[in-house]
Amino acid sequence: MNLLDSHDTIRAVVYTGETLRLLDQRRLPFEEIHLDCHSAVDVAEAIRNLVVRGAPAIGIAAAWGVVLEARNLAAAGQAVSAQTLEPVLAHLNAARPTAVNLAWALARMRGVLVRAPQDTVMALTTEAQSIQDEDLAANRRMGQLGAGLISAGSGVLTHCNTGSLATAGFGTALGVIRAGVAAGKIAQVYAGETRPWLQGARLTMWELARDRIPAKLIADSAAAHLMKSGAVQWVIVGADRVAANGDTANKIGTYQLAIAARHHGVKFMVVAPASTVDMATLDGSHIEIELRDATELLSVAGKRTVIEGAEAWNPVFDITPASLIDALVTECGVIEQPDARCMREVFSLASHAPT
Repeated sequence: MNLLDSHDTIRAVVYTGETLRLLDQRRLPFEEIHLDCHSAVDVAEAIRNLVVRGAPAIGIAAAWGVVLEARNLAAAGQAVSAQTLEPVLAHLNAARPTAVNLAWALARMRGVLVRAPQDTVMALTTEAQSIQDEDLAANRRMGQLGAGLISAGSGVLTHCNTGSLATAGFGTALGVIRAGVAAGKIAQVYAGETRPWLQGARLTMWELARDRIPAKLIADSAAAHLMKSGAVQWVIVGADRVAANGDTANKIGTYQLAIAARHHGVKFMVVAPASTVDMATLDGSHIEIELRDATELLSVAGKRTVIEGAEAWNPVFDITPASLIDALVTECGVIEQPDARCMREVFSLASHAPT
């Protein structure tokens, strides 16, 4: 096993041929428990309840959810068609509204149904596997491209979880970090804790420790102070949706990191597959920001920490303007200082807009 492969040992979404096996990310880092989904309803619930999370992984899981439902229909002697599966597609699509990969993956599965192949179940299975395989290949490619921007000896800060847990494997922003560490470019990794679900503390630190990548956890509120110290040369984050002008929706807290990075002369990199680019959305103001239950913010690990009667506002994502992004890395290449013109040159509406 080479050094790069030793930093890529986790697979959180696995189709067994009978079920979709998901590593329950709510239980990490102390319990590694897998849940088996038997239907699209099971998959939609897993997506909604954050058993599986991360934009690419959500899309992959949804594609396999369609396969499971097609198998169930076929086993019951019912027709497997665009008509019979459309309610399933709609149910899966409603599970998380912000991550464009979900709609994108389901559009690909719908395209298979529209073509009406002779063996629909097999065709859907092949398409879902392609979506998963393409994501892993894209992550490897993005890792190389992003690492190429980093100078030797750099410190990097990341936010939320963008690794193998959030993708088919290797990761987006964490894939760049994995490739950068393997190439000797990155001397130190810092991970923000990422309240309220602590994806950075629970998941990113788990991935980095498991793959023997030295990292330090910081409180979200320590990020600007860390940048001021000179310990960080790059902030590297993922994305749940990239608009046509380069504005980016990502985990809440990303926007303030971009502002702090610009103030301190720290470079800011967004790493996301082309499936996350939504050329049908003009700019960030048109991206729906998901609001989750306020109790997530009023509690830690299910234990309330705030006085009864208190209220909370709990947006899951924020929008980072393209003007604060130094590099957008996709498998299609690197876009420096992204704007609407650069985005049009790389991405076509027909290829990347969800339907």
